[in-house]
Amino acid sequence: MKMKIKWTYSFKGRKTDFESDWMEKSEVLPIVNDLQKTGRVKTLSIMDELHNEWTLKEFAKLDKQLDEEPSDVQLFFDGGYNLSLNEAGIGVVIYYKKNDKNYRVRMNERLMQLESNNEAEYAALHRGVMMLEEIGVKQVPVTIFGDSNVVLKQLSGEWPCYEEVLNTWLDRIELKVKAMGIAPLYNPIDRKENKEADKLATQALEGTYVNSHSVIE
Repeated sequence: MKMKIKWTYSFKGRKTDFESDWMEKSEVLPIVNDLQKTGRVKTLSIMDELHNEWTLKEFAKLDKQLDEEPSDVQLFFDGGYNLSLNEAGIGVVIYYKKNDKNYRVRMNERLMQLESNNEAEYAALHRGVMMLEEIGVKQVPVTIFGDSNVVLKQLSGEWPCYEEVLNTWLDRIELKVKAMGIAPLYNPIDRKENKEADKLATQALEGTYVNSHSVIE
């Protein structure tokens, strides 16, 4: 998660407020220590992307704890529907950082009783959000990538959702995201940019299943 430093600088009786650009969490304390060497920093706080704000003392205590929680989370999802078989395949890929290591989670699944490709896409994203909860993602921004404009634009509020079935999935996703304190950033991408999740969804329809959670270089 990105952080921002806010401080009040005092010089010859005049005080001025400053605010840094967004930076990696690991950069915060070294920069703060350098600022404090001036002897002119009167007040200082650290803010994250969700607008949580801490004093330096509070942040120093939280720093190690935050390292042990998932951050820089990216979720890719895809759903495919076989009309002749009335079956859907879903694929989900999640990337995140924890304790200075990079992780990747992959899974796919074949689902019955869905009605359309759009519903398969919603089901894939819902499964992805549930996976985020399983790995401990909470109170952080999450970038969600998919090649379904329908799903992403409906969830972002840009497009209305009139179909009752899809509205049910939309409500489930929004409720879970809210409960986890996630700030979702919905990012539509081309199918070629979503090939990993797409392949997983196709493999599920073919009967090849994947479920892995590993450290990546």
